Amino acid sequence: MDQRIVYPVIIKEYNDEDGHYFVATSPNIKGMVTQGSTLNEAAYFSEDAIATMISDEKNYPEPMDPTEWELTENEKVVFVSVNMTQWLKKHGKTVRKNITIPEDLNNWAKENNINVSRVTTDALRALQR
Repeated sequence: MDQRIVYPVIIKEYNDEDGHYFVATSPNIKGMVTQGSTLNEAAYFSEDAIATMISDEKNYPEPMDPTEWELTENEKVVFVSVNMTQWLKKHGKTVRKNITIPEDLNNWAKENNINVSRVTTDALRALQR
């Protein structure tokens, strides 16, 4: 049977000099942040971001009850279902690495909703072949 966990995430809408986009964070998963150009896209990317952040843990964090969270006007709680069994079959255990990239590439990646971790992984897999 697949191990599924449903985590609440906070998705905040932005309209600023970087454009119009949505950023997802999770009080449950310290350091988890992802974004998308739409609310649905940010929720979709949250599944991978959560799974990546908790994949090396023996006991997954207990989902919090978001009913007492104080949200701003442009924030919403969205529940994200994470199928850890299927995710681990596809991706295996991950490790967290910090990388340094030029600021202009970072800005371009944000503007184009590029998941830098995914691009890095794909590039390394291509080199591995």
